[in-house]
This record gives sequence, structure tokens and C-alpha cells, in this order.
Amino acid sequence: MSELTFSDSVLITRTREDLYDMISDVARMGEFSPVCRECWWDEGVEPVVGAWFTGRNETPERTWETRSQVVAADHGVEFAFIVGGTWIRWGYRFADVAGGTLVTESWDFLPDGLARFAERFGDDAPAQIEDRRRAAHEGIPLTLAAIKRIAESR
Repeated sequence: MSELTFSDSVLITRTREDLYDMISDVARMGEFSPVCRECWWDEGVEPVVGAWFTGRNETPERTWETRSQVVAADHGVEFAFIVGGTWIRWGYRFADVAGGTLVTESWDFLPDGLARFAERFGDDAPAQIEDRRRAAHEGIPLTLAAIKRIAESR
């Protein structure tokens, strides 16, 4: 099985606080992601550690929803959530650099996620995991490019 962690970065000419505000507003995720179409917070919550939200994802093959929990919410520094609460971690880090902010998006397939896929997909689990790995490797650069385009157009 291929590497189950991946990250990529992009320089954006906005402050890290502005970019954090954009990305931690999960209701905007559909603007950035090639797969996620929309997200919504549980009623009355906001981007704080422990908060839950739902995301609706689409590919040509299928549509599905996920539940995710915020695990890092350090304004202007890091925003991260874990799909299923223990399965796959998505994160965004923000660092001041010459010319703006370096935004790093990361993806980690966690041990509980591997166990969940083995339980759910049986013998097809390795192929399903590889599909998710490929999607993350292809999707992260596209997501970062969209965030950059949107952030710098304001």
C-alpha cells in the first residue's frame, strides 16, 4: 500500500488570519474542494475544538456524506478535523513568509480509518484505501490552487 500521509503548500498573498477565517468556515469548503460540495456545522456550533460538522461529497461514481470533528482551531496557525472522529485527518497550517502566507494542507489516513475500511470493505479495502490516497494526492493541489485564486481575487 502506498504512503498514507500527504501534504502540499502554496504561497498566498493574504494574512494567515484571513486565510484561517476562510478555511475554518467549513460552509465554504465546496468553493475550494474538487470533491466536497458543501459542509454545514451542527446547529449552534462554530470552528472550535470538539465541534462537529457534516460534509457532502461527490465524484462521478458516487455521492456520500461524512461527519467530522474539529481537532485543532488555533486562529491563524492551524485548523484541522478528523473524518469520523478517528479515521482520516485533514489539516491546514498557516505560516508567515516573505510575500504572504504559506498554507499547507495535509491528509493522514489514521489506524482507526484503516480498521474501519477493513471492516467495511473486506478484501476490497486495499483498493478502496488506494482510491482515497490517490484522491488526496490529486485533490490537495487543486484545493490549494482554488483557495489561492479565491483569496487573491479579493
